[in-house]
Amino acid sequence: MLAAVYESTGPAGVLRVEEIPTPDPGPGEVRVRLAVSGVNPTDWKSRSTGSISGAFQIPNQDGAGVIDAVGDGVDTERIGQRVWVYFAAWKRPWGTAAQWTVLPAAQAVPMPPGVSFELGASLGIPALTAHRCLFADGPIGGLSVLVAGGAGAVGHAAIELAHRAGARVVATVSNDEKAELARLAGADAAVNYRDADAAEQIRRAVDGGVDRIVEVALAGNLDLDLDVCAPNAAIASYATQAGGEVTVAVRRLMTPNIVLRFVLVYTMPAAALQAAIADVTGALRAGALTTLPLHRFSLDEAAAAHDAVEAGAVGKVLIDLP
Repeated sequence: MLAAVYESTGPAGVLRVEEIPTPDPGPGEVRVRLAVSGVNPTDWKSRSTGSISGAFQIPNQDGAGVIDAVGDGVDTERIGQRVWVYFAAWKRPWGTAAQWTVLPAAQAVPMPPGVSFELGASLGIPALTAHRCLFADGPIGGLSVLVAGGAGAVGHAAIELAHRAGARVVATVSNDEKAELARLAGADAAVNYRDADAAEQIRRAVDGGVDRIVEVALAGNLDLDLDVCAPNAAIASYATQAGGEVTVAVRRLMTPNIVLRFVLVYTMPAAALQAAIADVTGALRAGALTTLPLHRFSLDEAAAAHDAVEAGAVGKVLIDLP
């Protein structure tokens, strides 16, 4: 099969496309003939400074395609299923920047009829992260949610999942283009976080304080978050930035009983992961999830796809598999 591989970490130039043996599924595994691979920040960061699970590494955690073989212990009726996959390269060499991947059967999730491979490859890391941030502290129906970075992949999924759950959603963005993407996803309001009166705009949009915050840049946004939190709110931070150390004024959180939570999707509790997969599947059936604008690359352009995500491309970066 053709795959993008690297044998040592570093800049995108360490990626090369070559033919390698097509893997066979082991016990409890499925093999997926991939149509599309999704690229996330975690993918270029792992390639840049992470570890390699063997002699080589195929990057990218997310993708979508069709199961074409199963290992021992897996129902053969799964062959032919259209699926989205997640955590493909987590502690394994078989990421999704390849024509085939093998992974545990549970990590290949059946897609409802009519769901595109492009949408399937956009789920995984973003949607599961968004779900954990939203629901780790309980149901959100009737609550107000602030999504920082509402035009990003996690932010986009968080807006759609929160809107479907019956929350009032405000997104923060940095420009008008991103504000429009947040509104299209279902945000009731979009606020430029650079505005001097951003906190006032947010409070006005929710008629008071916010109950949940999905946070992409805690170091830069914590003051704004605390300015708009309602009592007993929860802030869920899922990303870090260079130099992103945070000094917390404990009393400022303690007095209003605010929760400061950190989320890493790979190590989230098993029950939370299963709940997220079930809810994402339900949202897909309901037509409640959509793709961001797409930036498409060929497999030969895998390095350029990684560079596009690292450079902050607005929209979803995908690699089409030959």
